[in-house]
Amino acid sequence: MEDIIGLKELRGSIRMVERNVRQGRSYLVLRKSRPLFKIVPVGGEEERWETVIDFTKIRRGGVRIDDILSRL
Repeated sequence: MEDIIGLKELRGSIRMVERNVRQGRSYLVLRKSRPLFKIVPVGGEEERWETVIDFTKIRRGGVRIDDILSRL
C-alpha cells in the first residue's frame, strides 16, 4: 500500500519521505489532485527491471554507448 502526498507537501517534507522510503514505504505524488509519479524503494515489490544484456560479459568494463549506437 502506498501513501498519497501532494507535490507541495513533498517539497516540504522530503527528508521524512526519504526516511520512510528507506524503511519500505511507497508514495503516490499528486499535483492538482492528479497522480504525477510514484516514489518506491529500490528493489521493492514494484521493481520490474530485467537484465536484457550484460555488456560487461562482452568486454571487461563494459561497452561504449557510441559503439553500440553506431551498429544499430
